[in-house]
Amino acid sequence: MNRDLKQLQTQLGISFRDQHILKQAFTHSSYVNENRMANHKDNERLEFLGDAVLELTVSHYLFEMHPHRSEGELTKLRASIVCEPSLVLFAEDLEFGHYVHLGKGEEITGGRTRPALLADVFEAFIGALYLDQGLEAVISFLKTYLFPKISGEGKPQIIDYKTLLQEHTQQHGLGVIEYKIVDERGPAHEKEFVSEVWMDEAQLGRGNGRSKKEAEQQAASQALLKMNVTVL
Repeated sequence: MNRDLKQLQTQLGISFRDQHILKQAFTHSSYVNENRMANHKDNERLEFLGDAVLELTVSHYLFEMHPHRSEGELTKLRASIVCEPSLVLFAEDLEFGHYVHLGKGEEITGGRTRPALLADVFEAFIGALYLDQGLEAVISFLKTYLFPKISGEGKPQIIDYKTLLQEHTQQHGLGVIEYKIVDERGPAHEKEFVSEVWMDEAQLGRGNGRSKKEAEQQAASQALLKMNVTVL
């Protein structure tokens, strides 16, 4: 089941003037194909536009951040940021998969977590934001949610602590990992979640975040620290 896009706008601090174009950004072609009478539009054209907007904005960012890099170096850095694996990480970090309208077949086969679909949705969202509010709004969004995750070397710097913790516990046969949301704080537009990660009867870590996923990642990070596992 997809979440309400009002929740996403609240989470991001962005209010779209045209709600239809935002919905289109999160509408997969499989949903349109199964609901032809409803006159829905899929996100493929917005994906095309968002790809170009991302190329421009990321290029400008790298141009300003690395004044001494050559054209070839900047091209490689840009490619590492706008490639599918990186866009998937950005989309997962913002939980975009929960908001996509999918056809029943795509839903059953795990479309919400399919990398290509998530990367496309991220690009489509950028395209929709550009059409709705212009380039400055896109730049503001990227400054908040994307650029801080790019390292000094120009590469996406998102560490998946949950996966690292899972791999570590499985590799050493330590037990089964379980995450629990133990608290929710604050008003709807500034919601904060508290998560704990447990293994058997032992609490390994506790973390806070603006989303449940972020809180779980922080809890996993604390668990790895407690277990003296090096992540870098």
